[in-house]
Amino acid sequence: MDLNFGTSDPNRRDVLKTAASALATVLLAAGVEPALAQAAVQANFAVTGRFTRSTVAEAARSLAKAPFQPLDASLPEVLAQLTYDQYRDIRFKPDRGIWANTGLPFQMQLFHRGFYYKEPVEVAIVENGEAKHLAYDPTMFNMGPLVPQPVPTEDIGFSGIRLHGPINRPDYYDEVVVFQGASYFRSLGRGQIYGLSARALAIKTGDPEGEEFPMFRAFWVETPVAGSETCVIHALLDSPSTTGAFRFTVRPGIPTLMDVEAQLFPRVDLERIGLAPGTSMFFFSSNGRQNVDDFRPEVHDSDGLLMITGRGERLWRPLANPKDLQISAFVDRSPRGFGLIQRDRDFNSYQDLEAGYERRPSLFVEPVGDWGAGAVTLVEIPTNAEIHDNIVAFWSPQDRIPAGSEYFYAYRLAWGGDPAMGLGSAVIHATRSGRADIGQPTPERLFVIDYTFVPGVDRGTLGAPKATVSASKGTIRNVVIHDNPTIGGLRLSFQLDPQNEPLIELRANLTFETGAPAETWVYRWTA
Repeated sequence: MDLNFGTSDPNRRDVLKTAASALATVLLAAGVEPALAQAAVQANFAVTGRFTRSTVAEAARSLAKAPFQPLDASLPEVLAQLTYDQYRDIRFKPDRGIWANTGLPFQMQLFHRGFYYKEPVEVAIVENGEAKHLAYDPTMFNMGPLVPQPVPTEDIGFSGIRLHGPINRPDYYDEVVVFQGASYFRSLGRGQIYGLSARALAIKTGDPEGEEFPMFRAFWVETPVAGSETCVIHALLDSPSTTGAFRFTVRPGIPTLMDVEAQLFPRVDLERIGLAPGTSMFFFSSNGRQNVDDFRPEVHDSDGLLMITGRGERLWRPLANPKDLQISAFVDRSPRGFGLIQRDRDFNSYQDLEAGYERRPSLFVEPVGDWGAGAVTLVEIPTNAEIHDNIVAFWSPQDRIPAGSEYFYAYRLAWGGDPAMGLGSAVIHATRSGRADIGQPTPERLFVIDYTFVPGVDRGTLGAPKATVSASKGTIRNVVIHDNPTIGGLRLSFQLDPQNEPLIELRANLTFETGAPAETWVYRWTA
């Protein structure tokens, strides 16, 4: 596929051809087979031909032997400057969906290129061990009256893919998963609407030098088997730092599950990377309404970071919209799971008839195998609007991944609600905070944490509760535990005297006489 779409500048064409020839020479000198070298030059990966489980890994391994070459994202002039409204006026025709009207459990639709989504991705359909390149065809799309004409007829590729399936009812194919933009993808469970996103890989997130965004260059989608509950998607990743081969096995339901197998081929030493990253939005909640002028009580796609440590401790970290960029690292070894959770499912907490925040999915990551030493890393970015994704969570390996090596890892993603792993006796229902005494020059802070008992736990057998609250700085006082009959649980409250400190790490442990622990509360307070 010629990536020089609609380019009329002959000098630019000559430059691209010269660069392509140079890249081919580098690849051949590195021992890459001529066919793969030519594929890398032309960005032809999802081509018609034999396909095996190793096809994408072989392509990524070969691509990593050459310097990174940015994709040519140029488009024919008629598409190059599409506005938001014009782009939205391009809609895929459902009756042109892959596997439409076949009775198979999935259908696939494609996204057009344009607006923010100019980078091309290739797509191939795999069946019986053979891949067939899926060429762009403008007749796949309804071009509304806002779309400039004439649209191109040459194979300009697509900007992404989406799977549909009967997740909510057997007679209708709803969206199940979308891959579009860099290496972003998102899914949801039965009865939910889209919210947070996942990424294949995070590189240099929160780095002062700027973040690197790997992108998927090609997808191979296996034709689902009749009666099956799964669909398999293969993807080729590329970035200046690394290439990668990913395999996603998608199972829609409550929750929707994705088994992810990943293999990285670093071009450089990978030292600041994030595995299994999730990206979400947190604007404000009952725990952080300073300077908020909004009729809604809360606005967020996720309200907390949940971690199950290698020792089996269940940690809950309420999210925040800080004044300054905040990065928190929770050091661990062999983590059992982590994820960004939307725990509050009550419409009254949001009062938003359109956004439906109470129906947004949680995303929980369960590592497969031993991920070793590292840290669950949480990045919180200041935002003044709900349109921005300002929360990122991922696993940071302790050891760097050397250039020229091959790094394999696997994990499961659950798009749905709170996972049942390591529930213990009680979980945190809500966190609230405010000034404890408005008469003080430097007022103390009051924190209120509500707990609900895990279903099936007999409160009467647990014995009396005991709370331990600690702070990295400042002073904790007035630790009190009350029954909370409105939720059938407990309320823990305490006061924090910051003593002019700008940042304090807080931790609250609730246990019972029998030794059964509740979920551990951790929080970073900033002035």
